[in-house]
Amino acid sequence: MAVAAKQRDRTHYLYIAVIAAVALGILVGFAAPGVAVELKFIGAGFVNLIKMMISPIIFCTIVLGVGSVRKAAKVGAVGGLALGYFLVMSTVALAIGLLVGNILEPGSTLHITEAAREAGAEQAGGAGESTADFLLGIIPTTIVSAFTEGEVLQTLLVALLAGFALQAMGKAGEPVIRGITHIQRLVFRILAMIMWAAPVGAFGAIAAVVGETGLDALKSLAIIMIGFYVTCALFVFVVLGALLRLIAGVNLFSLLKYLGREFLLILSTSSSESALPRLIAKMEHLGVSKPVVGITVPTGYSFNLDGTAIYLTMSSLFIANAMGDPLSAGEQISLLVFMVIASKGAAGVTGAGLATLAGGLQSHRPELVDGVGLIVGIDRFMSEARALTNFAGNAVATVLVGHWTKEIDRGRVGEVLAGRLPFDERTLVDDGHGPAPADEVPEQRDSAPAEQPAKV
Repeated sequence: MAVAAKQRDRTHYLYIAVIAAVALGILVGFAAPGVAVELKFIGAGFVNLIKMMISPIIFCTIVLGVGSVRKAAKVGAVGGLALGYFLVMSTVALAIGLLVGNILEPGSTLHITEAAREAGAEQAGGAGESTADFLLGIIPTTIVSAFTEGEVLQTLLVALLAGFALQAMGKAGEPVIRGITHIQRLVFRILAMIMWAAPVGAFGAIAAVVGETGLDALKSLAIIMIGFYVTCALFVFVVLGALLRLIAGVNLFSLLKYLGREFLLILSTSSSESALPRLIAKMEHLGVSKPVVGITVPTGYSFNLDGTAIYLTMSSLFIANAMGDPLSAGEQISLLVFMVIASKGAAGVTGAGLATLAGGLQSHRPELVDGVGLIVGIDRFMSEARALTNFAGNAVATVLVGHWTKEIDRGRVGEVLAGRLPFDERTLVDDGHGPAPADEVPEQRDSAPAEQPAKV
């Protein structure tokens, strides 16, 4: 126990170092912007290290979750509930963004410049993607390419196929599941090692963005930024908080405190994808079953884009007002619903929301594309807010889907959120979280590997 406590203390200091690195990055960005911009590769390198681990983590998590459950209908029920919830919440986020955007009327006092026009045209270039292209893009060229190309949806498809195949194999598939269990532990241990580079990555990322934008670039766009941050906060604390309390009986602030290190990581890298592996591990540790976590979290990163929906709505209204050509009510609905649908997969990628915005405007109102350049200067700061909102939305969604499918250990949730069952930062793996529902216990004991005992 003494050794474990010491390890936890070390990781605590790691995230204090991240905070110090962010402060130092801001200082360097203001003091030497030219030097700070050149440090951008440091932050990009750290995010790339995290992205390197996402495909194997998603694969192992989903295969273990799906392969250990005999009833395929259970997996289908989880996926159906998750997608239905994502659709409803995206619509709510869309409506809130429209409401606040129409009240604030951001951009009505700005005038677009030639430089902004050029920046908007650059973002719009190649941003469009048809629905057919998207659907075909889910299918990898080969099984291996799903991992080498880092496509989350392709990895999700391969993992689901592998999981269902292991279900069909029954006892013959147990050695494979045991092998993947060991691989998962290895992958999470590697991720724990990579996290020690977080302070360096945070320093490079923050220094670069402050050096690029400076303070003057933010002043003229303060209304849209503040309005966006306030809207995201209202959505998280009012809408998500109420749902979590009324449906699952869980306090939102306790859940956010439990995920505090992940929010800090997102804030420093401006990418929710950097925290995806840790969210999977932490939600399993919280007491949500492997099938629910393995399906809801990766799917949510492509389809549960609450922050991105708010961003697209408010940014579109801002650009239309700045261009002197406000959107009518009908145009707002048709354009913005299209962009929410088109934004799949943009949740974890820095700058992807900007490309989605440009692509949507190009498809529906090409004359407004030039205005995207007005958003470029502050997109990084807005990206942080939408990444934090997307992450919070996916965490809440996982708990709610677990509650609806009765695949969550309520007693363990209380113990974990109260701090009595701390998360193991050394391995990032929980080997004994909550048991399956009563109707699944006999079948899971027949097919699940010995390394995954039920919690007592």
